[in-house]
Amino acid sequence: MFLRWGVPVFGAALALFLTFLLYGSLDFAKFLNGLRSADPVWIAVLITTILLEQLLNGWKWRQILHDVKPVGTIKLTGALLAGYGANVLVPLGISPLIRAWIIARLERLKMPTVLTTTIISRFVDGVVFALFAGVLALAGKVPQVEGNLELGLSIAGALNIALFGGLLWAMFRFRTFFAADGPAICRLFDWLAARLRANGSALRAALCDGVVWPRQAVRRIAVFIAAIAAKLVAATHFVWAGLAVGVVLAPWDYIFLMVFSGFIMVLGRFVRIPGSFIFGAGFALQMLGVPPEAALLMILFNYIMTIMLVVGIGLIVLWQSGIDIHRRSEAPF
Repeated sequence: MFLRWGVPVFGAALALFLTFLLYGSLDFAKFLNGLRSADPVWIAVLITTILLEQLLNGWKWRQILHDVKPVGTIKLTGALLAGYGANVLVPLGISPLIRAWIIARLERLKMPTVLTTTIISRFVDGVVFALFAGVLALAGKVPQVEGNLELGLSIAGALNIALFGGLLWAMFRFRTFFAADGPAICRLFDWLAARLRANGSALRAALCDGVVWPRQAVRRIAVFIAAIAAKLVAATHFVWAGLAVGVVLAPWDYIFLMVFSGFIMVLGRFVRIPGSFIFGAGFALQMLGVPPEAALLMILFNYIMTIMLVVGIGLIVLWQSGIDIHRRSEAPF
C-alpha cells in the first residue's frame, strides 16, 4: 500500500518543495516579457534538433537490428516516438514493449526478438551517457559549488558504466546458457511463463535471437557514432532555447546541463518525482548563474516542444498502427 500511494505522494510533495525552492522568487512580469520577446527562429532550430535526436536514435537501432532484419530508419524512429506516446497514456515504462510490438507486426518478426534489440540500444545509451559524465568530470568543466560535484559525477558515471556495461556483457556471455532447457533459472523462467499462459522455451529462444551485435565493423562503429551524436544534439537543445531568450553559456556548460539533468531525471523516476527534468535542469542552470526567469523559459521551451513533437507524433504513429494493448493474442511471440 505504501509503495502504491506513499511513494507518489512523497514524490509530489518533494516536487512542490523543489518548485518553491527554485522559483519562489520568480519575477512573473519579467518571465512573461521574456516569453513575448523569445526569438521564434531559435525555437524553430530547437524543434529541428529535437527531431534530429530521435532520428539518430532510430538510425542507431537500425544498425543493431540489421542482422535480424534490415528495417528503415524512418520506420524505427516512428516506433520510438510511438513508445514515448504510449508512456503518456500508460505511464508504466511500457515504451520498449510498444516499440518492439510495432516493428514486430510491421516486419513479421517475433516481438521478444525485437524487444531484446531495444534493450541493447538502451544499454549502449547508458554506457555512452556515462562516458560523457566521466569526460566532463575529468576535464573539470563543472560549476564550482559547495561539495565535490566532480567526484559525484565521476562516481555516477562509473556506476553507470559498470551497470550498463555489465548488463551488456552478461547478455552476450549467457545467451547460449539462457537458451538451454537444463539450467534451473531457465526452468524457473518457463514456469513463470506458463503461469502467464506463454511458451517459456519459445519465449527464451526468441529473446536470445535478439541478442545480436552487427557483424559488419562499419555498423558496430555506427552504433556508437549515432549514440554519441544523439547525446551531442541533445546537449544543443539548451543552446537554441538559450539563444531564444538571450542566454549564451560556455560550450562545456551545455554538456554539464545534459549530464546533470539526465542523472536527476533518472533518479526522479525511482522516487516518483513529477517533472524531474525540470528540477534537474533548473538546479543546473542555477549553478551556472542563469536568472530564474530565463532558466524557466529555457526549460519550458525544451520540455513543451519535446512533448508536442515526440509525444504528439508518437501518439499519431500509435493510432495509425492500430495496436490495442489489451488484445494480447495479436502479439507475435
